[in-house]
Amino acid sequence: MAKNIEIEIQVQLENIWPLKNFLKKKAKFLKDTRQADYYYIPAHRDFLKKYPAVEWLRLRQTDKGNSINYKYWHVDEEDRSHYSDEYESAVDDVEQLKLILKALNFKPIAVVEKKRQDYKYRSFIISICQVKKLGEFVEIEFEGKTTKRPVEITSEMIAFLKRLGVGKITRNYNGYPFILLFPKKVKYEEF
Repeated sequence: MAKNIEIEIQVQLENIWPLKNFLKKKAKFLKDTRQADYYYIPAHRDFLKKYPAVEWLRLRQTDKGNSINYKYWHVDEEDRSHYSDEYESAVDDVEQLKLILKALNFKPIAVVEKKRQDYKYRSFIISICQVKKLGEFVEIEFEGKTTKRPVEITSEMIAFLKRLGVGKITRNYNGYPFILLFPKKVKYEEF
């Protein structure tokens, strides 16, 4: 995949323990992180006018470093996303960047706070996330090069979870800020 392409799924599992046990035995533990993600929209272009929202501007503050990130999700004819264009850069001073965004008339719309544990298994980064106000989620992100289409890779991610026996898998295509802002509009798919 190109450097600025992200292939990822975000799911909730009926039974997360088979995955947790698998990760402890077979995956490489990477890190524990606390994150606070601040989402913004520019005054000149309302990201939330389109459903599903396909653009996000995020300022992330963590105990391991800070970053600014812009994503543009590509959706299919059923409004499902399998990959995004992603641009990210480290940030030294989060508070100064917040002031810059405010001066440029970017409006804060949501804050997502989470604790996450990241593991590496083959070409997947698997994160167990405790998201404040939303609960426990699993994120799986593809890392590496491939000639496969993004939908093939996201299908492999779901198949991987199914093989572990996690029960019902509920995937959302909208992301945490959208779930917080518009819980009744979130599109889910069950496997």
